[in-house]
Amino acid sequence: MPPKQGEVMWPRLVASKILNKRLGSSNFVADYSTNLEPLLGFTTIDDHSTLGSKTNNLDDLKETQKYKIFASTWNVGGLAPDKDLNIDDLLETSGTNCDIYVLGFQEIVPLKASNVLGSENRKISMKWNSLIREALNKRTGGRTDMVGNNIDENNNSNKNNEVEEMGNPAQYNKIAPQDFQCIISKQMVGILISVWVRRHLRPFVQHQSVSCVGCGIIGCLGNKGSVSVRFQLHETSFCFVCSHLASGGREGDEKLRNSNVSEIFSRTSFPRGGPLLDLPKKILHHDLVILLGDLNYRIALPEETTRLLVESKHWDSLLENDQLRTELMSGSMLRGWHEGTIRFAPTYKYCPNSDVYYGCFYHGKGAQKRRAPAWCDRIIWYGKGLKQLQYTRSESMLSDHRPVKAMFSAEVKVLPTLKNLHSLFLSERFEQLKSHIQVSSTDELLCKTQTSFRL
Repeated sequence: MPPKQGEVMWPRLVASKILNKRLGSSNFVADYSTNLEPLLGFTTIDDHSTLGSKTNNLDDLKETQKYKIFASTWNVGGLAPDKDLNIDDLLETSGTNCDIYVLGFQEIVPLKASNVLGSENRKISMKWNSLIREALNKRTGGRTDMVGNNIDENNNSNKNNEVEEMGNPAQYNKIAPQDFQCIISKQMVGILISVWVRRHLRPFVQHQSVSCVGCGIIGCLGNKGSVSVRFQLHETSFCFVCSHLASGGREGDEKLRNSNVSEIFSRTSFPRGGPLLDLPKKILHHDLVILLGDLNYRIALPEETTRLLVESKHWDSLLENDQLRTELMSGSMLRGWHEGTIRFAPTYKYCPNSDVYYGCFYHGKGAQKRRAPAWCDRIIWYGKGLKQLQYTRSESMLSDHRPVKAMFSAEVKVLPTLKNLHSLFLSERFEQLKSHIQVSSTDELLCKTQTSFRL
């Protein structure tokens, strides 16, 4: 008897999910085309591996600027956002101005078989990006509809019939320039990461790429895993990793989470960028790295003890038994990583639309389903040049998790202005550079008129 259609389709879908997890690609959503280099159109040349180190090394001429980075993580429990959802508290748009915003979400869709094995539901990620755009750009005066299309004075929306994952989803600046623009947005099943920068920084952002790693069903599907994004701002490489690790509060489940971390570090890979480039391929090769998400690490104490300590706000006693803290201090997977001081209540697990932890008033046959409070939602970082300024949580009751947010000061290497590069142009090193890139008379004229450019 011939197999039923469903019996044929599911294996094909699983195979497609596995084969389509490319190691690193430009398969993501952004506000503008990413296949063009900004400013003069030069590609970045690695100083040491490509041209070698001579008498005038560009590294010696680089300056350092500080930028503010906002990062957040939120497991939204498979619930789609209402169009009136207020995320101002999460983004702190009224009180703090940052240069880069990185927002990570988990379970933006329910983790059922049709979502894990089927095609991604882009409508939900578009709703989240629309909310982010509205919140970040309130001061610009431009308005957008639920999918990010601009709305004119007559409330007409310049809708796009279809939004392709690769390419330019919309022309957002037809009404008023928006202060923040999306440089990368990528979804894998329920994991979504969205990165926004100030408009004046966008020309200095290059080499965006994404890499997805599935660690869920059969060890490779995307109900658990990570979506990593990388880009270079001026002369500094960034990598942001949004993760959803294995769940479970039983003894030994932390080993599954450690295994997920190991898989994410080993399997995440980005393209080098071409023959004249030597961009970082692995997560830890980047200058500055921030990992955020529902990491699912629990507190290694009996449930009743945990609840009593939470009720009395004895955070230090709880943190002494926190599995992630143990891994950061003495483990192997996350050695060298850092986390700020936690001075907020555990973020999981709450009753729906409540500030009461799940299981506090629950008795009966299903008592084994109770979940002890834990700091499942975390933000950690790696690399020199990052200083954490804030680490706290928001109080939205949309899901059974509370959002966690952090703010960082980041040191970014920047090439000096042309005036200060006069000695470079007269050096042997510039002659070597010209031998790799044919500089036309038009390019030379542009060099004289630009105040900054990328080599």
